[in-house]
Amino acid sequence: MTTPESHAPEPRPDPEALLALAEREGRGRLRIFLGAAPGVGKTYEMLRIARQRRREGVDMVVGIVETHGRAETARMLAGLEAVPLRETVYKGRPLREMDLDAILARRPALVLVDELAHTNAPGSRHPKRYLDVEEILAAGIDVFTTLNVQHVESLNDVVARITRIRVRETVPDSIIDRADEIELVDVTPETLRQRLAEGKVYVKEQAQRALQHYFSPANLTALRELALRRTAERVDAQMRDFMQTHAIAGPWETGDRLLVCIDHRAAPDLLIRQTRRMADRLRCPWGVLHVEIPSPLGTPDAARTRIAEAMRLAEQLGAETVTLPGRRVAEDILAYARAHNVTQIVLGHRRLPRWRRWLAGSVTQDLVRKSHDIGLRIVPLGAGAALEPIIPAWPPLRALAEAVLITSAATLLAAGLDRIIEVTNLALVFLTGVLLVSVRRGLGASLFAAVLSVLAYNFLFLPPLYTFTIADPANVVALVAFFVTALVTSNLAARTRAQGTVAAQRAKVTADLYSFSRKLAAIGTMDDLLWAISHQIAAMLRVHTVVLLPEGGRLVVRAGYPPEDELDAADLAAAEWAFGKGQETGRDSDTLPGARWLFLPLRTERETLGVLGLDRAERGRPILSQDERRLLIALADQAAIAIERITLAGAVDEARLLAETEKLRAALLTSISHDLRTPLATIIGSVTALRRFGPQVAEVARDELLETVQTEAERLNRFVGNLLDMMRLEAGALAPKQELFDLAEGVGTALARTKALLAQHRIETDLPDDLPMVRLDHVLFEQVLVNLLDNAAKYAPPGTRIRLAAARVAAGIELRVEDEGPGIPPDQRGSIFDRFQRLDMSDAAPGGSGLGLAICRGFIDAMGGAIEAQAAPGGGAAFVISLPASLIDVSPHRD
Repeated sequence: MTTPESHAPEPRPDPEALLALAEREGRGRLRIFLGAAPGVGKTYEMLRIARQRRREGVDMVVGIVETHGRAETARMLAGLEAVPLRETVYKGRPLREMDLDAILARRPALVLVDELAHTNAPGSRHPKRYLDVEEILAAGIDVFTTLNVQHVESLNDVVARITRIRVRETVPDSIIDRADEIELVDVTPETLRQRLAEGKVYVKEQAQRALQHYFSPANLTALRELALRRTAERVDAQMRDFMQTHAIAGPWETGDRLLVCIDHRAAPDLLIRQTRRMADRLRCPWGVLHVEIPSPLGTPDAARTRIAEAMRLAEQLGAETVTLPGRRVAEDILAYARAHNVTQIVLGHRRLPRWRRWLAGSVTQDLVRKSHDIGLRIVPLGAGAALEPIIPAWPPLRALAEAVLITSAATLLAAGLDRIIEVTNLALVFLTGVLLVSVRRGLGASLFAAVLSVLAYNFLFLPPLYTFTIADPANVVALVAFFVTALVTSNLAARTRAQGTVAAQRAKVTADLYSFSRKLAAIGTMDDLLWAISHQIAAMLRVHTVVLLPEGGRLVVRAGYPPEDELDAADLAAAEWAFGKGQETGRDSDTLPGARWLFLPLRTERETLGVLGLDRAERGRPILSQDERRLLIALADQAAIAIERITLAGAVDEARLLAETEKLRAALLTSISHDLRTPLATIIGSVTALRRFGPQVAEVARDELLETVQTEAERLNRFVGNLLDMMRLEAGALAPKQELFDLAEGVGTALARTKALLAQHRIETDLPDDLPMVRLDHVLFEQVLVNLLDNAAKYAPPGTRIRLAAARVAAGIELRVEDEGPGIPPDQRGSIFDRFQRLDMSDAAPGGSGLGLAICRGFIDAMGGAIEAQAAPGGGAAFVISLPASLIDVSPHRD
C-alpha cells in the first residue's frame, strides 16, 4: 500500500550548502583547539595530536609554538621539524615572528600555528596571525591552531563584564565558523587553579595575582560555560550543514530548536512571546516562520502591517525571522523545519465552527497527520487573544462596473445565440463571462458577476420567462449547479491570477535588482552613484530617500529623491546615532522613534560608510512592509558595496598619485644632488685654486681651469634650462610659434651649439638638398636636436660616429639621430621618454638629469610631430622625429 509520503519527491541537497562546500575545495583544513582560559593545555594537546599525525606519516612542521617556559610543552616540541622564525626589530627591540613565506615555500601537509589571535610585528605582511593562517589555508595546507574563548570577537564584551579585563587581541567569529574541526580543551576550575598554584602556568608571583583576580572560581566557571556553548554552536552549525549538503531530512534531536508559525489571524505577538519563554526554559535557539499565500481577494494592508509588527517584535526578542511564499501551508512548514533541523513547531489554536474547519481546512490537523518525527506544541488562544477580523476591502466601483458590462455582454450574446441557433446550455456563455471577470478583476468582482449571471440567466432564459420563479425542478438543479460551478471556477481563476501577479512582482523585483547591480557597476563617480541609489530605492519602494555620508567629522546629505527633501535637527541627530552605533534609528524603530525619517546604516564588513534615510507621506502605518524591508536590505547591501568600491578606488588613486609624487621627488632630489653638486663642486674647486694660487699657476693651467669653469657652468645652465622647460610643459604654458624653418639650418645651429660636447665623436650628416621648408618653432626644434646630440655624446664611446639624416617619406619627413652606443633595450624604448628616466641610475653612469628626452617628446608633441626610440643599423640607439605632411610648406618658392 502506498502512502502520500511515498509519492513525495526525492530530497535534494541545499544549493547554498553545496556552494559553500565547493568554495572549500582546494583549501586546507583548519582545526582549532579552543580553551576557556590560559593553562588548560591547548598547546600541549595540539602537539600531542601532531606527534601522532607525524607517526602516521603526515608531513608536518611547526610554524610557531610558544612554550612560555613550560617544561611539559617543551618536551612535546622536541624533535619536531620547525620552520625558522623571521627576526625583525621594532623600536630597538628584536622580535621573532612566524615566517609565512618560508612555510609557503616548504609546502608541508600540516603546519602548527600557536596563538591564533596574536598581533604581528609592524612591517609584517598581515597585521594579525589569523590572516597568515588564512593565506596558508588558501594554499591548500592544513593548520592546527590554538585559541582562548576570550579572544573571540563576539564574546569580548561578555568576557570583559565577567573578568573586568578587556582583551585587546581578538579574531572575528567568521574564522571559527569556517573551522573544519573544533576541539574543546577543558579542565575543571579546581584543576586549573591547582596548576596555577604549582607554577605550571605562570611564575609564582604572577600566579598569585591571577588566582585572586582573573582565575577566580566564578570567572573560570563562566568562561568554561562560554567555551562549551561556543563549541556547541559551531558543532550544531556543522551538523546542519552536513544535513543540508547530503539532503538528510531532519530533525536530528541533538538539541532543541523551536519554530513558531504565525499569520495575521492567530495573535502573532502572543505566540512569539510564549515561544520566547519556551526557548528560555529550554535554552535553545528559536525562529519565526510566516508562510505567505497569495489570496484571490488580495492581502489587506492591515494584515501586512500586523505581520510586519510581529516580525519586528520577534527580531527584538532574538529570533531568526523568515517569510516564505507558499501554496500548501503545512507542507511548506514541514519542509522548512526538516531543512533547518527544527525539533518542535509551535502553533496557535482557536476553536472554530465545524463548518468553517470543513470549508477552510485546518493547518494544525494537517501538521498532526504529517509531522511524524517533529514535535508540535499547540498554544490555545482563548477569548483574550481574539483579534478583530480583517475584512478584505470591497472591490472598487470600477471593477464592479466592469463586471456589470461583461455580464451584460454575455447576456446579449446568449440572447442572440438563442434566437439564431438552438443552444443546449446557454449557461456556458455566462460562465465564460464570470471567468473573464475573475481573470481581470479578481475574486470579489467575479463573485458579483456570478450573482448577476445567475439572476440574468433565471430571468431571461428559464421558464416562466421574465420572472425569478422556476417552474421545472430540473431547472432549479441546473441553476444551482451553474452557480456552484461559477463560484468554484471564479475562485480558481482568481487564485491563479493572484499567484501569477505575485510571480510577476517577484520577477520584476529580481529584474530591478539585476539592473540596479549593473547600473552601480558602471558608475565611476560618487555623485552619480549616490543619485542612482536614492532614485532607485525611491522608485522601487515608493518612498522619499536621502543618502548621508561623513564629511568634516559630521554627516551631510549628499543625495536625495525628490531632491528638495531636507532634514531638520531631530532627523540629523537620529542619522548621527544610526551612523555612530551602526543601528536602525528613527521612525518605526526602537531608538528615537519620534523622528520623521527612518535611518539605516550602510555597512560593509569593513566599516559603516554612511546612512540611508526613508520617509513616506502616509502616517499611522509602518514605512515598510516585511517584503519591502527585505528588498531594502538587498538594495542597501548593494549600495554599500558600491560606495565602498568608489571610496577604495579614490583611495587607490590617491595612493598611486602619492607614490608617483614620491617617486618623482626622490628622482628630482637624486638628479639635483648629482647634476647640480657635481658642476658646482668643480666650479668651486677651480675658482678656489685660481684665487689661492693665481700668481703661481702657469698660464696654460689657468686657461684649463677657466675652461673647466666655463664647461661646468654651461652644463649647469643646461640642467637649469631643462628644469624650466619641464615646468613650462607641465604648466601648459608652452605655445609654439609656427614659422617657416629650414631643417638643414636648424641641424647646423644645433651642431654648432654642441661642438664642445661632440669634440670626441665623428659627426656625419645626410640631408637632401631638396628638403622642403617646414612650419615649426625653430627655437624649440633646435633645443630638441641639442638634447638628442647631448644624449648621444654621453652614451656613445669616444671616437664613434653620430649621424644625423633626414628623408621624405609618404607621411611627411623623418629626421634621425643615430649613435653607436649600447643602445636601448626594447622594453624600455617607451619609458625612456618619461621624466627622470635613465637607463643606468648608478653613480658610474654618464651625467644627466633624465629630463632631456622627456623635454624632446614634450616639444615635438606640442609642435604636432612625434618621436620614438629605435635600434640603429649596426647597433646603437636611433631617435626618429616624424613631422607630418601638414607641417610641410607646399609653396613653390623658398624664402
